[in-house]
Amino acid sequence: MRRQEIGNQEPGNELRQGDDQMNRRLIRPNLSELKDRLGPRQPRRKQVPPEQTNAEAFYYLKQMNSKTPMVVVLKDGEELRGVIEWYDRNCIKVNRVGAPNLMVMKDCIKYMYKAEELDDSRTRSDGI
Repeated sequence: MRRQEIGNQEPGNELRQGDDQMNRRLIRPNLSELKDRLGPRQPRRKQVPPEQTNAEAFYYLKQMNSKTPMVVVLKDGEELRGVIEWYDRNCIKVNRVGAPNLMVMKDCIKYMYKAEELDDSRTRSDGI
């Protein structure tokens, strides 16, 4: 390519230089037209929650590792006190002090709580 000097300009180059110096306008597509082309959007369905959240497994593991004394209340009202040694999908094994260890079916359990919570609530009600 040859270097152009001011005196050596060709007649068509003047227009090209003018085009380059002009402000260019960005052309954006109209979004409403694009939406019309794509058609109506189907709403997303909510995902079904997982069948198992693993919260129960996390709770049992936490109590087993810390060897937390627990109170297990059965559906018939009987209370079992001990430490959870292991758990299964259907049952838990409770180690008790001064009594035989028990394997308790989960469907027989009404609820369970930490034994220290019972002690804390007694001291709070006595102290207030």
